[in-house]
Amino acid sequence: MSAAGNKDAALGPGGAAVAPDQARVVRPGATVGVLGGGQLGRMLALAGSAMGYRFVALDPAEDGPAAQVGGSITAAYDDRAAARELAERCDVITYEFENVDAGVAAMLMEQSYVPQGSELLYTTQHRLREKRAVEAAGARVAPYAEIRSEDELREATARLGLPAVLKTATGGYDGKGQWVIRSEEEIPAAYAELSRTGADLVLEQFIRFAKELSVIAARSSLGEVRVFPPAENVHVDNILHLSIVPARVAPEVLAEAERLALRIVEGLGAVGLVAVELFLTEDGGLYVNELAPRPHNSGHYTMEACRTSQFEQHVRAVCGLPLGDPSLLSPVVMVNLLGQHVEPAVARLSAPDGEAERLGVAPKLHLYGKAEAKPGRKMGHVNVLAPDADAALAWIQGTGIWQAENDAIR
Repeated sequence: MSAAGNKDAALGPGGAAVAPDQARVVRPGATVGVLGGGQLGRMLALAGSAMGYRFVALDPAEDGPAAQVGGSITAAYDDRAAARELAERCDVITYEFENVDAGVAAMLMEQSYVPQGSELLYTTQHRLREKRAVEAAGARVAPYAEIRSEDELREATARLGLPAVLKTATGGYDGKGQWVIRSEEEIPAAYAELSRTGADLVLEQFIRFAKELSVIAARSSLGEVRVFPPAENVHVDNILHLSIVPARVAPEVLAEAERLALRIVEGLGAVGLVAVELFLTEDGGLYVNELAPRPHNSGHYTMEACRTSQFEQHVRAVCGLPLGDPSLLSPVVMVNLLGQHVEPAVARLSAPDGEAERLGVAPKLHLYGKAEAKPGRKMGHVNVLAPDADAALAWIQGTGIWQAENDAIR
C-alpha cells in the first residue's frame, strides 16, 4: 500500500459511483488496480505508467496482455480472496472488462476506493437494465420486448415486425448470443437456441441504419465531463473492422451524437469512460444500440490522433485529475488486426513503405501481446494518421492485409 492511499477515504453509497463531494485525488505514484488484464488493461497501464502510476491487474490468464507491462494477480474474476489482495496492493480500483463480477466490485467498495462503483457494471451487464437506463437518461433505443416464452416471442415479432433481433440479455459480444429472425418459421429455432443459454432474452426491432457511430464520453470522479469526436464504424461479420474519424456525417449529427453521449454519462452518474454505440438512420435519427462502461475498441484511434487518449482520460477520470483535452489532431482510420492479419501486417510495417509516403499517411502499429493468433481474434490495431479519411482508406485497401474484410464491405 503506497502512501497515497488512505483506506478511510469516503466511498460512494451502496453500489453507486462516488459523489463529487466524496471523491479524492489519487496522485501519480499511486497504484491502480484493474479488474481484467486484456488489451484494454494493457493500454491503460501503458498510458498511466507514463503519468507515473503503477498498475496491478487481476485476470485469469497467467501471461495476459496487461501482465506484460505491469503487476498481476492470476485468478478468476469472482475469486474474492484474490480481489481482497488487489484491494490491499492498490490505492484505486477500476475495470477494463464489463463482465467482471459486479458482486466482487461491490465487495471491493467496502475495502478499497472504487470510484466507478458497481452499479454501472450491474446496469450494463444486462441489456434490459441498460435499455431502461438509457431511456431514463432521455435517449432513444430501438423498440424492444422482454421474452420469456416462445409465445411471447411470436407476439413480440408480430408487434415489432420482422426482421427483428433476438438477443441474450447477458453475455454475448462480436455478434455472439443473438439471432436475426427474418421469418416466422425461424422463431422456434431462434428461441430454442438462445433460451438454452439460460439467460434472459430481449427482442429488438431491426433498425435499418445508414451508418454506425460511437462516441466516448468521460466523467471524472469530481464531475467534470468531456467527449471525444464521434467515430464512424464499419463492422464485418459482427467484428469492428474500421473506425473513421472524423465520421463522414453532417455536422449537426456529430453534435447530436456528442450531446447524447454527455446526457447518458451524466444521467448514469458514471465515473470513467462510457462508450455509446449508435445507429444513424437515413432520416438522421440516432438510436443507442449499446453502452460499454470502459475504454472501447472504437476509441483506439485516440492514441495518436487526439491530444489526450481514451486510456489517459480514463486514468485521469478515476483518479480525480483534471480531464485532458480530447480534441482531434489529425484525421485517422483505425483498423483492427485479427489473427489472420498479424503476420502480413508486421511484414508490411517492418519495411520501407513508399505507398504510405505517396499518400502522406503514417500507420502506427499496436500489438496486444496475445500468445495465439487465432483467426477472428483481435490481436492488435493500426492507427492510420492521414490528411483525410480517403488517403487512410486507400492505404488500408492497397496493402492487401485486410483483403477479405475490404471485399466484404464493397
